[in-house]
Amino acid sequence: MKLGKLVVSEYVSLDGVMEDPGGAEGFGRGGWTRLYWSDELGRVQREQLMASDALLLGRVTYQGFAAAWPSMKDEAGFADEVNGVPKYVATRTLDELEWNNSRVIEGDVAEAVAELKRRPGGDIVVAGSGELLQTLIRHGPVDEFRLIVHPVVVGTGKRLFREGTGAALEPVEARVLDKGVVLMVFRPASAR
Repeated sequence: MKLGKLVVSEYVSLDGVMEDPGGAEGFGRGGWTRLYWSDELGRVQREQLMASDALLLGRVTYQGFAAAWPSMKDEAGFADEVNGVPKYVATRTLDELEWNNSRVIEGDVAEAVAELKRRPGGDIVVAGSGELLQTLIRHGPVDEFRLIVHPVVVGTGKRLFREGTGAALEPVEARVLDKGVVLMVFRPASAR
């Protein structure tokens, strides 16, 4: 029986910034990924989604995704996949979630995520969700980091690995994509 892995999938700049890559959050330097989108990156994202059977999101990312994805359509069916996949949301302020197939995580986030990982199935993918990620990194349930590194230095903004969050990582894969974007996959050294 295959158990799900918790996979952190993040767009990051060369200086480690993950904040507002698409430019929808109002961060003054947001939108830093726009020049680097390619069909190849789209295929990588689709492959990742197809290998997963759940999304884990923080409140801010959930609200941004829930405002955008339900109205999206594409020929490849990526939007349908995103809209249909189960979504687990770490929030203390939202009681009801209106986006299809979304559930609030109750209680301790680290314990709830550990329980999700014990169920049979595909990967559980975390996208965006900077504050949630800090909790997950501190408590160690992350099985894999898939960093989509863009050839840009943002200079300021929230970083994936913030001060006080050290991590020993073991490289698994590095692949150069179109437009100088690099997919880098790491596992925590303790997950050997």
